[in-house]
Amino acid sequence: MTERASPRVLLASASPRRRDLLERAGYAVDVRPAGVDEARRAGELPVAWACRLAREKAAAARAGGALLVAGDTVVHRDGAVFDKPSSPEEARQTLTHLAGRWHTVTTAVFVSGPRGQRPFHVDTAVRMRAMTAQDIERYVATGEPLDKAGAYGIQGIGGVYVASVVGSWTNVMGLPIEQTLAALELVA
Repeated sequence: MTERASPRVLLASASPRRRDLLERAGYAVDVRPAGVDEARRAGELPVAWACRLAREKAAAARAGGALLVAGDTVVHRDGAVFDKPSSPEEARQTLTHLAGRWHTVTTAVFVSGPRGQRPFHVDTAVRMRAMTAQDIERYVATGEPLDKAGAYGIQGIGGVYVASVVGSWTNVMGLPIEQTLAALELVA
């Protein structure tokens, strides 16, 4: 019996979580972060922002005919966006705002390959459990919130503060793997 080589995919992202999910799904991943301006444009809605960034990252990666995955994740609630905090204080503010409430995690994904392109986005509703000031302080002290949109990582310590998830759990990690794999099959 001969062993088949893992299919290769170019990932236009530096996200270790996206890479890990694709590798777990059996792909050999070449990481090529796309250096695009990620600033939100005036009046740009959260979902439109994520979709634009995924599309621009894919274009910047220049994959040719290779399989490509680009994505961007936005955490939002009532029009407010909760990006990666720039400081522990900003992480505290974000967690205070999200604690005990529902919010939406949107990941826009742009998949391309020899048979075309498949842009899509997935929304997942997440409810954080109530958090005391001590909970927030203890979590911020771990450092984990500082490189996560929404100031929490569901796959890490932050997962203990997530009360409910309606939709794709892996979407909250940064890549809705079920939908991404289906899109890759269509373009391969």
